[in-house]
Amino acid sequence: MTERDKAIISNLQRFRCLTRDDIAEIHFSGLRNPITEANKALLRLRRTGEIEVSKERRMYLYFPKPASMKKDSTKIGHFLAIADFYKKAHRVEQPRQFEVEPKLGGKGLPEPDIFMIWKGAPFYVEIQNKVYSAKEMAEKLNRYEQYYLSGAWEQAEWQPRDKKIAPIVWIYGAGRYNIGVRSFRVLQGSIEDVLRRK
Repeated sequence: MTERDKAIISNLQRFRCLTRDDIAEIHFSGLRNPITEANKALLRLRRTGEIEVSKERRMYLYFPKPASMKKDSTKIGHFLAIADFYKKAHRVEQPRQFEVEPKLGGKGLPEPDIFMIWKGAPFYVEIQNKVYSAKEMAEKLNRYEQYYLSGAWEQAEWQPRDKKIAPIVWIYGAGRYNIGVRSFRVLQGSIEDVLRRK
């Protein structure tokens, strides 16, 4: 198994599932024929039983083996949106760290879709595939407010020793929201929007 094969399997575990085109861009973009090379690698990994495939959609979906979710899960669109965000961020600069659905603690704490360190800053990213009601978004942001006020974020393993950096909350995708006054920084919009404002 090549290092690239191991990296593909690792990303299938991280993102839960990926399309062939996702894998081609993430792992083969520097080659002359990324799609052809991705097809060859995926076929080899399927034959050796390292990965699984779902042929239910027009674009095949690849999963780690064993798959960490059902191949018809309603969350597939959510995880593909996270992978799409990763690809867009990566085109600008490779994130130094990128975690999918990091656990910040127990019940009542925020549940970000992504934690990443990108362009020298830490972010909690909320991927919005649908527009939330004002009440739903306020509840989500209130959980972040409690988390920030508790200071628990200062104990994160990625924090520098000499200076604590508060992660920026980034709302990406559908909808624009009234954030109100918060004790933490909130950005909304596309990668291009955020780069203009950062």
